[in-house]
Amino acid sequence: MATNSTQTKPPQQKVRLSSQAIAIMISVLVAGIIAAYLAISPQLEFRQKVLALALTFSACFLLVYFSYEALIFREINNIYAGLEKFKRKEFKQMSTKFLFRPDPLKRIKDEIYLLAERNQKEIEELKRLQAMRREFLADVSHELKTPIFAAQGFIHTLLDGAMDDERVRDKFLQKAAKSLDGLDTLVQDLITISQLEKGVVQMHKSHFDLNELAQEVFEQLENKANSRNISLHLLNAPEDLFEVLADRGRIKQVLINLIDNAIKYGRENGNIWLSFQDGKKKTLVTVRDDGPGIPKEHLNRIFERFYRIDKSRTRDGGGGGSGLGLAISKHIVEAHKSTIAVFSEVGQGTTLRFKLPKTKL
Repeated sequence: MATNSTQTKPPQQKVRLSSQAIAIMISVLVAGIIAAYLAISPQLEFRQKVLALALTFSACFLLVYFSYEALIFREINNIYAGLEKFKRKEFKQMSTKFLFRPDPLKRIKDEIYLLAERNQKEIEELKRLQAMRREFLADVSHELKTPIFAAQGFIHTLLDGAMDDERVRDKFLQKAAKSLDGLDTLVQDLITISQLEKGVVQMHKSHFDLNELAQEVFEQLENKANSRNISLHLLNAPEDLFEVLADRGRIKQVLINLIDNAIKYGRENGNIWLSFQDGKKKTLVTVRDDGPGIPKEHLNRIFERFYRIDKSRTRDGGGGGSGLGLAISKHIVEAHKSTIAVFSEVGQGTTLRFKLPKTKL
C-alpha cells in the first residue's frame, strides 16, 4: 500500500551578491570580451574590425547599464516607493510598480527635502503651540488667582473678628460675592471658548432685526457707559430694518463684548458709535470709538485670550471682565463665516467691523 508523503521544499533564498563580487564579475566579462576581440582582430578586415569594436562597445554598455539599473536604480526606486508609502502612512509590503522611474536620484532628493521641510514646519508649529499652552496656563492661573485671593481675604478678615461689625460685614461680603461672580464669569467664558474652538457649540440661526438688537444692547450697557460718562450712539434711524440670518443670542454677545471693551478701555467723556450698512448679500456691522487707539504692533493680537495691550493694567482696573470677550467674539463671528476686521491708530480711536448674511427676500 502506497503512502502519501509530502516533502516540504525549502524556501528559495534570493542570492545577494556583494558590490565587490559584482564588480569582479563585470571586470571578468569585459576582459573576456576584449580578449576575444583581440584574438580575432588580426584576421579581420577594417570594416569587420569596426563592426567587432561596435559590438564590443554595445555589449559592454548593455552589461554595465543593466548592472547599474539592477544595483542602483532598483534600490533607489525601492526607497522612493517606501517614501511614497510613508507619506500615505501605508506601512505594508512595498509594491514593485514604482520601479524604473526616470531620474530617480533627483526625485528622491526632492522628496527627502520636501519631507524634511514638512517635518521642520511641524516642529516649529509644535513649539509655537507649546509656547501658547504655557502662556495660556500662566494667564489662566493669574486670572483665577486674582478673584480667589480677593474673596479669601475678605472672608478671612470677617472670620478674624470683623463679623461683629455689621457695616464692615456687609461691605466685605458684597466684595467677596463680586469676586466670586467674576470667577464664575471667567470659568463660564473658558468653557464657552473651549466649546467654540472644538466646534461643539452650534449656531442657532434665525431671522432678526439688527437695529432692534442694538437698542437692547444699549439699554443693557447704558449704566456702565454712564459710569465713565461715555455716550452711546446708534447711527441708524430706529425705524430702519436690517434683517439678517444669524444666531441672535450669539450676535448680541458679540455686540456686548465689543461695546463693553470700548467702554472699559476708551477715554472718559468719550463716544461709541454703532452702525449697520446693507450690501448686496451681507450687512456690515461697525463699532467705532474715539478712545486712545491701539498701537500697530498689538493689532494682530487683541483677539488672543487674556492679551493685554498694557501689561500693568489689571482686569479690575480696566473695569472687570474675564479677558476673553474679544476672543469669544472672534470665534462667534468666524462660526458665521465672517471675520472681525480692526482699524486703529494711536490717538484716533478704534473701529471694528464684521459682516452678517442678509435675510433673503
